[in-house]
Amino acid sequence: MSTTKVVDDGQVVTLSYTLSVDREVVDTSEGNEPIQFIQGQGEILPGLEDELYGMSVGESKNVVLEAPDGYGEIDSEAFSDVPRTEFPVNIPLEPGVELQLKSKEGEVFEAMIDSVNDKTVHLNFNHPLAGKELHFSVKIIELREATAEEMDHGHAHTEQGH
Repeated sequence: MSTTKVVDDGQVVTLSYTLSVDREVVDTSEGNEPIQFIQGQGEILPGLEDELYGMSVGESKNVVLEAPDGYGEIDSEAFSDVPRTEFPVNIPLEPGVELQLKSKEGEVFEAMIDSVNDKTVHLNFNHPLAGKELHFSVKIIELREATAEEMDHGHAHTEQGH
């Protein structure tokens, strides 16, 4: 019977990672703190979480997630035309500009300008990585059992608190 700890539900996983899309690094823990999460709680992409089961401390792995297992396919319904007059003059109305918009109810939405014409701004509300194949390089740094308090709160606590 092996006593080696492996990634399983209820484990606090400390993970270093690099995410590449189209051969460009779009996110990495390199130079920063690795991330910590409770395995099985849905805190990270489910497709990535599934690939971590059974890994042990020090183990590395490359994981490729197709769009449906990552941030989903591009939703053609997640676009909207907004009159140019509704934008403050200090916002550059150019394709690729990322915006945070607030609904009348106070809900915040992330959007990116897809295109602009004389009258309207065409906004894309899809996640910026929707429709993309995700390439993760991951390494398990540490594993430990989640405490009852962490399980109750649904996230890992660091030494400094929450």
